[in-house]
Amino acid sequence: MNKRIVITGLGIIAPNGIGKEAFWKALKDGQSGIKPLTLVDTTFFKSKTAGECSDFTAERFLGGIKGLRNLDRAARLLCSSVKCALDDAGLTMTDEVADEVGIVTATTVSITADLAKFTKEIVDEGAQLVNPALFPPTTMNFPSSQVSIFFKIKAFNSTLSTGFTAGLDALKYAVEQIRSNRAKAVLVAGVESVGFSNFVGFYKLGFLAGSKGVEISCPFDKRRNGIVLGEGAATILVEDESFARQRNAHIYAEILNVQSSFDAYRAAKYDPRASGLKQSMRSVLEKAGIAEDEVDYICAAANSVAAQDKLETEAIKEVFPLYAKAVPVSAIKSMIGETVSAGGCLQVAAVVGSLTQGFIPPTINYEEADTDCDLDYVPNKSRLQDIHTVLVNNIGPGGNNTSAVIAKYE
Repeated sequence: MNKRIVITGLGIIAPNGIGKEAFWKALKDGQSGIKPLTLVDTTFFKSKTAGECSDFTAERFLGGIKGLRNLDRAARLLCSSVKCALDDAGLTMTDEVADEVGIVTATTVSITADLAKFTKEIVDEGAQLVNPALFPPTTMNFPSSQVSIFFKIKAFNSTLSTGFTAGLDALKYAVEQIRSNRAKAVLVAGVESVGFSNFVGFYKLGFLAGSKGVEISCPFDKRRNGIVLGEGAATILVEDESFARQRNAHIYAEILNVQSSFDAYRAAKYDPRASGLKQSMRSVLEKAGIAEDEVDYICAAANSVAAQDKLETEAIKEVFPLYAKAVPVSAIKSMIGETVSAGGCLQVAAVVGSLTQGFIPPTINYEEADTDCDLDYVPNKSRLQDIHTVLVNNIGPGGNNTSAVIAKYE
């Protein structure tokens, strides 16, 4: 029999709320964290906003830890988020416990800022004079490694960089590690920071809202024309149920299953059939033993990209042929922007709020209906509703698709 995997701790640093209570309240109130961008000089760009964690300071969470000055923004966000999750779960990292706890971190684009900084110094100062401290943050596993060093996490340390699905991919990895007896608990973390390099990269690809239309994150709305870039960190502590009960941990929710499917279509292009997303949704529902009429809410991957929102709508309609119009679907990225690898973990954190507090976050900025997107998107105002089972989707233009089913713990 498969082990039951439960969620026992949350650490959230989001553009619209720091800490679980502030984050859930913001979602419930339909409060956006998208604001004028200060981390990047946007003078010469049409896009000028982002989901920036402008109130964040690492010292608030990590003031007693030495070596903070050597951490880049992503590592500071991540370490702060992990500290919050451990505190929330009441898990003290003793020598005995440390060998049973692992971490898997989802991050992909934050590294570009560190690479650019290191490369610029080589050019400006010359290879012989470059500051060696600038090199470690250019490695993808730097943020996750710092977490293990600061908090003495020893079972394993892994980093996944699958882009827009990395958050749920990390969750899948964690579940597999626990069920394979490689750990009793895993910190599942997602982090991205906004910097000049990734901002310019998305802008030059024409992926940012504002470059070709109105600058707004409005998933499923007819005006949608691209993402508003976001940043943040979310850490979810998942545990073997028996380990959690043994230490009398508070259990928020249960992870029933996580499944992935790759489109194998074209690089940086969406499969027009959304075959991978349909497969990941069908597979996760089947393996979780959940019928389509048992899903109370779908936490969508929709990020205000015209093609993505349309394809997710079509996929939901095909996977839920009888109930697609009845199940609420909403996109929290309307409030936090597209946080790339952090997105899946922030969605899971939002879902825990839905399950424990009985509400569905809205899709804000929804004004003009699109005939290609004709489901119940919980427009503009949250909905009070008892939620038992939630389907979470992550998709992206790279071909990855991952879906998870999360339920109330009983």
